Amino acid sequence: MLRFFLRRFAVAVLVALTVLTLAFLLTRVSGDLAISIAGPNATQADVDAIREAYGLNRPLVVQYFDWLGRAVQGDFGQSYFFRDRVANLIAARMPVTVTLGLVGLAIALVVSLPLGILAAVREGTWVDRLVGLVAMIGQAMPSFWLGLVLMIVFGLQLGWVPISGVETWDGYILPGIVLAFSAIPSLTRLTRSGMIEALASDYIRTARAKGLTRLSILVKHGFRNAAIPVVSIAAVQLGFMLGGSIVIETVFALHGVGFLAWESISKNDFPVVQAVVLVLALIYIALTLLADLLNAVLDPRLRTA
Repeated sequence: MLRFFLRRFAVAVLVALTVLTLAFLLTRVSGDLAISIAGPNATQADVDAIREAYGLNRPLVVQYFDWLGRAVQGDFGQSYFFRDRVANLIAARMPVTVTLGLVGLAIALVVSLPLGILAAVREGTWVDRLVGLVAMIGQAMPSFWLGLVLMIVFGLQLGWVPISGVETWDGYILPGIVLAFSAIPSLTRLTRSGMIEALASDYIRTARAKGLTRLSILVKHGFRNAAIPVVSIAAVQLGFMLGGSIVIETVFALHGVGFLAWESISKNDFPVVQAVVLVLALIYIALTLLADLLNAVLDPRLRTA
């Protein structure tokens, strides 16, 4: 298992370096950073002064390794627009994004697990097909469109929940539901396939022969074994949710890391954009490693890999 984890860790380091390099290069090829910072009315002298102040007149390789060395130490530089340390901006916004991701994951699990179990128990029936249809619709539905619909119906017309901000706990309900829709289809299908495989196993037939109740067989014996891959993939889905929170936070005006990224892109604040991309990628990589570790611990075949 140690060799398996070390291989995964080595791949994760390479992925992190790739993301870091792409984040740096993409901000450079998008245009002249000095002109973007100076603004449309700046003179050439102003642009040259900004290049000198921010070190943009140095060779690209020197800029990259300088940023890489500081990023490894947690120093992402200073924001051009907010005039604050980038690390401070991300740290202040991260609780909103993490809370939103956890709420979305909780809603996704509450919805997808019963649907997956129901589809497995009623395999091949209209119930199974209906659950599959719901999962397909959830996979295809644009998150921004669903967010706007929920805001109009439950926020404006019915007035049940706020449509923006998180001053109170119920501000997370609508964005959490929208974010959960991206994870419900995959979790539902995974639960269904795991339950079908578990219900066809020998230990389930033994449990039935012993006269155990149907509920006990489904929950205690069937779902307990089918949940192993679901637990692992849930960690990966949380990474997807955190990375995909940019659209949701923008629609609902939640001042998290995703909204910070949108603000920074619109203001050409490239140090913040680079840092947000890197931080969200590192969180996703860490959660993927956690999922691999859970698989290695729970799957006997990987313990000797």
